Amino acid sequence: MGLDPKRTVAELRELQQLTGDENGAQRVAWTETWARAREWLREKVAGTGAEESVDAAGNQWFTLRGGSDRAVLIGGHIDSVPNGGWLDGALNVMAGVEVLRRLADEGQPHVTVRLVNWADEEGARFGRSLFGSSAAAGSMADQDELRSRKDANGIALPDALSEHGVQLDSALDARSELRGAAAYVELHIEQGPVLESLDLPLGVVLGTFGVERHQVAFRGQAAHAGSTPMDKRRDALAGAAKLELEIRGIAQRTGEGAVCTMGGVVTRPGIVTSVVETAECLLDQRHLEAAKLASMLDEAKKASQQFAQEENLEVEWERIWNIEPILFDDALIGLADESVKEVAGTSHRLPSGPLHDAAEVARAGVPSVMLFVQSLRGLSHTKLEDTKEAHLELAVQALDRLATKTIERVASG
Repeated sequence: MGLDPKRTVAELRELQQLTGDENGAQRVAWTETWARAREWLREKVAGTGAEESVDAAGNQWFTLRGGSDRAVLIGGHIDSVPNGGWLDGALNVMAGVEVLRRLADEGQPHVTVRLVNWADEEGARFGRSLFGSSAAAGSMADQDELRSRKDANGIALPDALSEHGVQLDSALDARSELRGAAAYVELHIEQGPVLESLDLPLGVVLGTFGVERHQVAFRGQAAHAGSTPMDKRRDALAGAAKLELEIRGIAQRTGEGAVCTMGGVVTRPGIVTSVVETAECLLDQRHLEAAKLASMLDEAKKASQQFAQEENLEVEWERIWNIEPILFDDALIGLADESVKEVAGTSHRLPSGPLHDAAEVARAGVPSVMLFVQSLRGLSHTKLEDTKEAHLELAVQALDRLATKTIERVASG
């Protein structure tokens, strides 16, 4: 039969009809719609002869036995955000299915090949992204913290998991699945505008950004808005406003790949007749290089102190979350470059701002790499998410070439 990229596009449209509505994809993890998508996936893979299993974290595995127990993994996730797009996650999985079909049609591969549908990459229901891959990688967050998480309806995470046959206390047993894994490859839509701006269909991902996320609180003094002269005010919002403008300069001075975002500001007392006493802002900083990320954070802290002094304020920083940059495997990046050039003529290397399951697998010590395919208008996590069908077909071809090259490399090593 051979590889049929058009079939992948048709199946993605089929999944869109099965699990979406007029608002977009509704495959939120740990829901009936998500379970229906997993059953649909099971039926699509059945013809390959790959053996299905579900691990302790709910990850769905399809194993095509090869001449060696050493395994090349192809990964993705079929869950979506609410009102999500038709490609985010699902493309990874369905392109992997097509590669499995081609391999099965040609006979036993030199090494074992495993397709994994990671459970709850998005974290949309309980706010904990990368659930299944972090369990398999052994990097899952503190179990007590996860146990306390609830969804918008007050349902606890452990209760939702148990409805789908997963016990939180034993989720880390999924670590056994990465034994014997020699390489991991993943295809994903870019979810950003870079490839489209370069008029390129495909790119190779260097790694995922490190993230520093903080709450910054400026504290001044509430006072009557009508009777307090401008030069006598201790306006906390003035400090936050200056920091918001400064972080753009910090990103620009740091250079390509640096991003800083002030994602929200809450003021108190929050009334028009009072000078702002407290302004709490959420700051997100990202970079692929750990040293530059640390420098960006240091600059932002120094700037906040300066602005606090200028406005006669106090300022406090509290780290909410951070994650170190993850760099993908150099050898696999080279193979990915070759694969993209063979099907599209030109390749481009770029970092990923969003986090991905591939980063968790790489964190566990498995050589990993990702391919990106262009996203129209750079949009994702919306029903407007789209990619040209011709580019999707090229992406399936590139993933297939990358899988082949990776299998050959693992078999020869």
